Parts: sequence; C-alpha cells; structure tokens
Amino acid sequence: MRLAKISDIRKRELRRAAFEVLQREGMAGATLEKVAAQAGASKGIVLHYFANKQELFEHAMREANAALRDAVVARLNLARSPLERLEAIIEGNFEERFFQPSVCHAWLALCAEVPREPQLARIQKVIHMRMRSNLMSALVHMLPEEECEAVALGITALIDGLWLRLGLQTERLTSKDALRQMRDYLSHRLPSAFAQSSVADL
Repeated sequence: MRLAKISDIRKRELRRAAFEVLQREGMAGATLEKVAAQAGASKGIVLHYFANKQELFEHAMREANAALRDAVVARLNLARSPLERLEAIIEGNFEERFFQPSVCHAWLALCAEVPREPQLARIQKVIHMRMRSNLMSALVHMLPEEECEAVALGITALIDGLWLRLGLQTERLTSKDALRQMRDYLSHRLPSAFAQSSVADL
C-alpha cells in the first residue's frame, strides 16, 4: 500500500478547513487567515500549498464535490437495474451528512462565484455533465429516447432547487422532505416504474 505524502495530507486538511470556513463565513468573510486558524496552521503554510484564495477555494469545491460523488458511486455500485440506478443518484444527492444547511451555505457561496471564476465554472460544468451522464444511463432504459433529456433536466433542476431552498429558508428542510418532492415529480414522469420503488415509500 502506497503511503500518503505529508504534503498531500496537509493539502487535504487545508481544503477541508477552507470548506468549513465557507460554511460559517461565506466567500466574502472567508480569509486565508481564518482557514489557517481552522487548520491549526499559519497563513504562510496555506500560501505554500495554494497560490491564493481563489485557488484554495477552487480545491475546496473539488474536495466537497468528490465526497458527494463518492457517495453516489457507492450506491450505483450496488444498483442492479435502471430504476435502482436512478434511486442511487437521487438518494446519494440527499444523504443526510451532506444535505445540511451549513454545507448548502458553502455550496451557495462557491456557486455565486461561478460567473466570475472560470475555474469554478469548469468544475460546475463537470458536475452537471456527470449528473446528466448518470441519469441518462438509467433513463434510456425506462423512457422513450426523446423524453430522456427533458426528464434528466427536470430531475437535475429539482435537486438543485431543493438544495437552494435548504440554504435560503429558515425552517429545516430534511432529507426525507426532499426525497418526497423527488417522488412526487417522478410519480408523474415515471408512474409505473416508481409505483413500488424505495423512493416512493419515503
């Protein structure tokens, strides 16, 4: 087994610290000094590994996305049918450990910078492309080809919208609440497939 380099471990710690600071402070309030304090390091150490604030938070976005991606992939690896693949994607995006207001606040802070930061825009594009690819891999076996794109877009828009709602509202939207909304949408677009699904039972 290859041992992790100290530099790789330190970078990971700084990325995670940056995301934690974003959860509390937002992009405007997040500084390299605060990230350093969160990680128990100095600002000089942060700048040793990352050229500037923009680069650090770009890597923080990658780190956070990787965790969510891995959760979805773990579920997809257990799926044995197109319906189970679709459920894996949806349920993975609403796992309770991710679907929390503080995490959502950090994502909103990063997404707000997408129009001004080309690197963040590229990451967001990759996220959307991966979501579309995963959804289409299930939907092409469940719907006529001409309907798949519209349903994939609808699912993606609803997932994004529920995350946005979580970040903006004062009342707590739970993972189960979100999954019920997904069920309602899919019961209309895929009524026969979702009649007996696990998502439909939530």
